[in-house]
Amino acid sequence: MATATLVAGTPARSAVPSTTEPLTPVWHPSPNFGERRDGLTPSLIVLHYTAMKDAQAALDRLCDPAHEVSAHFLIGMDGTLWQMVREEDRAWHAGAGEWHGQSDINSRSIGIELDNSGAHPFPEPQLEVLESLLHQIMNRWSIPPEHVIGHSDMAPGRKSDPGLRFPWQRLEHMNLAGKRSQSGPGNAPADNFSALAHAAGYTAEVDDDTLLAAVRLRYRPWGKGPLGPDDLAPLARKT
Repeated sequence: MATATLVAGTPARSAVPSTTEPLTPVWHPSPNFGERRDGLTPSLIVLHYTAMKDAQAALDRLCDPAHEVSAHFLIGMDGTLWQMVREEDRAWHAGAGEWHGQSDINSRSIGIELDNSGAHPFPEPQLEVLESLLHQIMNRWSIPPEHVIGHSDMAPGRKSDPGLRFPWQRLEHMNLAGKRSQSGPGNAPADNFSALAHAAGYTAEVDDDTLLAAVRLRYRPWGKGPLGPDDLAPLARKT
């Protein structure tokens, strides 16, 4: 089992959160981890929702050897932060998938679970801690904003988290996630959609409908109907 020097307790958050204030997660070790393969170090951050009854239920599952799943961090709705796996180690959170043509996402990433059903908004205390955590992880491992992704981004059709209610644009405005194009729909033909999505990182082999659903989860969660110019607009800067 990995050793840790973390102590319990998360500092009270100020009205205007500091993204540089050191966090002190509650250390709750999971047995579900291993060494990162091929000498890889974290270059991605993958965000998840738990879709469970509450944070304790999620914590129990992520630390149960029978389930063989884990994550590096879990953030409760009240902002409580738990750490289950050292950042240096390979947690088992991503599963099968691909991003920018690279597989074995577990060896390349740090996984953050958010206590959320996927159907309700993410509360402010939780988001404030997430923002601080992202800032600090990105600094420690030199991870650019474009490499902060959702589970649904790297596993289209198989996963939908962090879901319809996740505030991606909030993270973008804080430079904690890759920014979408602001140039408007433009004149890119619809048959360029797959190429644009591929260039943006969506390289998993899925059909066009599944790909569209994944891109909409990230950029246009309210989007309905067939592919249109507004679906291409957020990807335009990726060319």
